[in-house]
Amino acid sequence: MGVTIKDIAKIANVSHTTVSRALNNSSFIKLDTRKRILEIAEELNYVPNFNAKSLVMKKSYTIGLFFTTISDGTSSSFFKEVINGVVESLDQNYSLFIRGLDTYKDFSTITSGKFDGIILMSQRNSDDAFIEHVITSKIPIVVLNREIDNPDIINILSADRKGVEVAVTYLIENGHTDIACIEGRIGFKSTDERRAGYLDAFTNNHLIVKEEYIVPGQYTMKSGYKAMESLLQLPQKPTAVFCSNDDMAIGAMKAINEAGLKIPEDISIVGFDSIGYSEYTTPQLTSVKRMIEDISRLSAQKLLAIVNKEITEGEQIFIETILMKRKSVK
Repeated sequence: MGVTIKDIAKIANVSHTTVSRALNNSSFIKLDTRKRILEIAEELNYVPNFNAKSLVMKKSYTIGLFFTTISDGTSSSFFKEVINGVVESLDQNYSLFIRGLDTYKDFSTITSGKFDGIILMSQRNSDDAFIEHVITSKIPIVVLNREIDNPDIINILSADRKGVEVAVTYLIENGHTDIACIEGRIGFKSTDERRAGYLDAFTNNHLIVKEEYIVPGQYTMKSGYKAMESLLQLPQKPTAVFCSNDDMAIGAMKAINEAGLKIPEDISIVGFDSIGYSEYTTPQLTSVKRMIEDISRLSAQKLLAIVNKEITEGEQIFIETILMKRKSVK
């Protein structure tokens, strides 16, 4: 049987309550007493029993990371970056539970007994029902990616619209006026934000938008490929294309190459996300870098601060994007 709190208490000649508080860095314990208890615990190779601890502290030591959907429109690179950012900032005592909201018939199993806190990577307005359930269940929540009209919630967003405006303006500054846009998945707020940024660039530069240049995609390489094929069939082909994520940009590049055209000599391409692969395409892909790992890392830090009652107020935080200029723009 492993070493217990009572064993440490006996050697330190204090109560087991004092040991418990010292191990949890309670401010009620004197520094010298806490130091002595921690030294004894280390000497005895004490390993906390988190099942018992969770009962005493009324905590599950589980953080929920929820996505609107994992199966549709969530690229593997985006998924990986979100998880990496959250895991980096989570206390090692916590477990991470990951799931898509579209797999639930109802949210009755989402309770405060199961989750100490929840991070939601939200894409749709329909996620509001989940947010309301979490708030009603008194579970701390941080919402990412979609603007929430609730001042009591911590809401962390990427400045997608501005980032796309900068990217399309960069194309215009390089002499392009026939600029197409391959959009993301219909119903996703990111799709709306990036389309708005594309239109802002045209408006601010007094250019006319050609509706036939705006084509739908699904945030997948295949959809980018098919969308580019349709653009190449137009009587007047675009000289540049903004793709609403890098996966679609990679698909579009394949379609351009197969058509016997060259990038960027014939058609320039700009993506969004600046995933790792974007530096290894031929040519290297110019892309808007969304600081997903930074956003996710900050979300975990904020959530743990709420859980530990260090933060009690909501706030809205915008994280700026960066245009990574590479070789795919003429």
